[in-house]
Amino acid sequence: MSPGLFQFNEARQKFSICTKEALNSKNVKPLILIFSQLSGGETEKKTTLDQAFRGVLEEKILEQGECEDFLSIISLSINGVTEGICSATTPFLLLGDVLDCLPLDQCDRIFTFVEKNVGTWKSATFYSAGKNYLLRMCNDLLRRLSKSQNTVFCGRIQLFLARLFPLSEKSGLNLQSQFNLENVTVFNTNEQDSTLGLKLQHTEDREDGMEVEEGETGDEEPTTTCSVPIDYNLYRKFWSLQDFFRNPLQCYEKISWKTFLKHSDEVLDVFRSYKLDDMQASKKKHEELKSPGEEHVYFAKFLTSEKLMDLQLNDSNFRRHILLQYLILFQYLKGQVKFKSSYCVLTDEQSLWIEDTTKAVYQLFKETPPDGEKFSSMVEHILHSEENWIAWKNEGCPSFVKERPPESKVPKPARKRPAPEDFFGKGPGKKVLMGNEELTRLWNLCPDNMEACKSESREFMPTLEEFFEEAIEQADPENMVEEEYKVVNNSNYGWRALRLLARRSPHFFQPTNQQFKSLPEYLDNMVIKLAKELPPPSEEIKTAEDEDEEEDNDDALLKESTESPDVQTKLVTGEQIDILANKLGEQWKVLAPHFEMKESDIRGIESDSEDVKMRAKLLLVAWHDREGLQATVENFLSALIDAGLTELAEILTNEADSIS
Repeated sequence: MSPGLFQFNEARQKFSICTKEALNSKNVKPLILIFSQLSGGETEKKTTLDQAFRGVLEEKILEQGECEDFLSIISLSINGVTEGICSATTPFLLLGDVLDCLPLDQCDRIFTFVEKNVGTWKSATFYSAGKNYLLRMCNDLLRRLSKSQNTVFCGRIQLFLARLFPLSEKSGLNLQSQFNLENVTVFNTNEQDSTLGLKLQHTEDREDGMEVEEGETGDEEPTTTCSVPIDYNLYRKFWSLQDFFRNPLQCYEKISWKTFLKHSDEVLDVFRSYKLDDMQASKKKHEELKSPGEEHVYFAKFLTSEKLMDLQLNDSNFRRHILLQYLILFQYLKGQVKFKSSYCVLTDEQSLWIEDTTKAVYQLFKETPPDGEKFSSMVEHILHSEENWIAWKNEGCPSFVKERPPESKVPKPARKRPAPEDFFGKGPGKKVLMGNEELTRLWNLCPDNMEACKSESREFMPTLEEFFEEAIEQADPENMVEEEYKVVNNSNYGWRALRLLARRSPHFFQPTNQQFKSLPEYLDNMVIKLAKELPPPSEEIKTAEDEDEEEDNDDALLKESTESPDVQTKLVTGEQIDILANKLGEQWKVLAPHFEMKESDIRGIESDSEDVKMRAKLLLVAWHDREGLQATVENFLSALIDAGLTELAEILTNEADSIS
């Protein structure tokens, strides 16, 4: 034995042992570890591991293991391909080995695994390496299966191939619309060997009153009578139609068309005579054919024995099969198929007969139990969808994926002529020339657009004093302006007032428990607050409530008049609130108890903002709104002194002196 072969066998043995360990642990890590430890090229190690997988699978097959054991090995090989330690074709080779060695009932379980992993097979790692293996594997299975006994399994294989390959795959398309001319239906063509004559004679004897032995009829289901006798002539015409279904081009020949027309009329007359109205009998047949616990799937099979002719005419599934063949044939004859010859054209008489017969076939579908109406609509829908596929084939089977046009074919935009230097202000005098004397003058007033926008001359927003001057005058009771004539009732004025308050007034964002039913009511309240702040203080609005308070508290007002008039009449202004809020900062919580603020109000201020300066401003504004006319400089100074904030008290005193 050569050293190279010895090393190969040794590596294969190690891989086999690790593969069994990986199967027990259901983890590919042991294989990855031994793959990295072995010496040699990567291709050689992959080939060795591939052989080890097939060897372990062979042992399991010889031991007559379960399908789960085989699927575990295949799943492990898929993980190995993903990790890059074995060839991409390995899972497909293992699948082929398993399906070749197992009976058909176990192949069904293995193929279920193949169906579930169709997404894996279509990935970039596996598709190019395994598509041919999968196609060969499916064709081998189809050759082993019976089209009549294993119809469902065959259909699953076809659906799997349709999901695996793209629609434009040429190997799965009948591009030239060729027919399977080898599908020949064999039936008795010798009238002398027919037994239908004897059967007909026996039926006549029974009708004449001959006695029937017990058990001859048994509990057979009642059959309907037919106006057309079942003889060899009907038998021959019925089965000769299969040659036209096999090769529809015969219908374009005059003699063949007459034969087809004559046979079809007679067969359809028989179907009309044999009315299958016994719904209970039909359901009983289906229940007898069903396997316990399984959904019934039945497909008709062509058995051309003469003895079965009467039974076939009473079989709803067989009748539907024949009628559906008519509709498929009519669709081909009427349709526009690309590879039809020039002589394949229907006459007006033929087209009219096909149209009438199509309606008759659909009517027979509806009359055939069970669920005739549902079956008829389903067939019509399927044939309508088939027309779309015919049109797609006529167009040459174009791809459903639209490709982006190559970049080289996209026309490049023409190069623009460079702008002159004067346009960018690089010419003499660095003046931007706009092509017009007036535009040039306007542009060069301020070439920097951002600076021009920041200019004070572009400040169009009015001040609070200007905008609310009229509203304040109308709110004064002395002016006696009726409510309906006040500007606050104008919706346009209210909209602009809200925008201005949001920009310039601290009261707009101040939370309040007072509820307002309308915008004019809210603006009335805001006008009263603004009137108290805006200069001059002597012209502030006196509401009815203020007048009542003045009358009830005359003694208090006289006492206050003896105090310093400079401090007594001064209210804290919004400007002073802004200055003190910036100075107060984190000490706002020290001042809050001296403003008689509740703990809930303090928590609300903390939740409204995280900025300490904004919290201080919210505190001062809340105190100012609550105190109203009592929000004087004197009361503010006393609260600051009580809180120990003497520096802020001095600032407030200086501000009050400067205003006075």
